[in-house]
Amino acid sequence: MAAPCSEKGAALITALMLTTLSLVIAMALLSTIIAGTQVAASQKRYRSALTSAHGGLDLFTSEILPRLFQTGYGSSDFQRDFAGIDLKVTLDPCLQQKLTLRRAEWSACNEAQAGPDPAQAPETSFRLAGEPPTAGFNVSTKIIDTVPGNTDRSGYYLLDSGGAVAAQDDVIRPQHVPAMYNIYVQGTREEVGSREKARLSVLYAY
Repeated sequence: MAAPCSEKGAALITALMLTTLSLVIAMALLSTIIAGTQVAASQKRYRSALTSAHGGLDLFTSEILPRLFQTGYGSSDFQRDFAGIDLKVTLDPCLQQKLTLRRAEWSACNEAQAGPDPAQAPETSFRLAGEPPTAGFNVSTKIIDTVPGNTDRSGYYLLDSGGAVAAQDDVIRPQHVPAMYNIYVQGTREEVGSREKARLSVLYAY
């Protein structure tokens, strides 16, 4: 005996509902997988940018900053010593004031130079190459605040006790009070369409 038309219609509607539900679940799973892949890739790019910012900070504090205090050390010397990273240093009166004076005394700095954005009017910028086929990274640094100290820049290395390693005289030297620099660093991945960038704020004692 054939089933009534109403029963056939109900079975068809039920089948269509189950099919639709299955498609919705499959699309939801697919969307979740795609979103997870995109987030993982974004996090990987960010970690790479963060690592470049850390590396740029180490380079700036250990190699570039000490050279800024050397008399007669100019742009051509920086280009010669750091030819592999395309280093650009803005040797202007603003930077000289940032090295020795408090922020309130930076009369030679404009709003962009004194602002907190390390990518806008930075003191230094350079490129760190990535391992092929990985893209490289652009790193920029900026001093945004300074607390002057009495660091001896004449060639003596001060000890915590106030003496000097290379000193041979009996002169009593004052206690070492290091200069404090608040440095902002930004690392950006050198890749078309990449929006990930990492910024560091560091208090550095020189």
